Amino acid sequence: MSMTVDSNPALSRRPDGRLVGLAAWQERLAKEVLLQHLERGISVSQVASVCGLSRSHFTRQFKLSAGLAPLEWLRQQRIVRAQQLLAAHRLPLAAIALECGFFDQAHLSRVFTRAVGVPPLAWQQQALERRLLAELTQVQSQHGQQAVA
Repeated sequence: MSMTVDSNPALSRRPDGRLVGLAAWQERLAKEVLLQHLERGISVSQVASVCGLSRSHFTRQFKLSAGLAPLEWLRQQRIVRAQQLLAAHRLPLAAIALECGFFDQAHLSRVFTRAVGVPPLAWQQQALERRLLAELTQVQSQHGQQAVA
């Protein structure tokens, strides 16, 4: 059975030799469908149906393959997307919340803080500081190389 990069190959077979987890195509398809519905969400039953499995079997197999239950994985992807948008520093927090599938800014803040450890705006400030520091370091190294030449 071919496994995707972020799968756990140690869980590809049970001790009795039977395969566990989703087939690579099912995992890929399930993740694509979940990501396509990042903003508005989708039921696990609908994703399971697309993969040709019952809801309960899909949920167990997805967790074995991806390491997280489908809705936990989707929540993680929403946080990743929120981080991308926060780092871009172009949208207000309420707009980011809605674009990432959260009910409102408060919902984003609760989930983000629980997952990341800091509130979204504090994370955004830290990301900006990291980016500026990296740019400053790059400029300094370029000037250092020019002085040597």
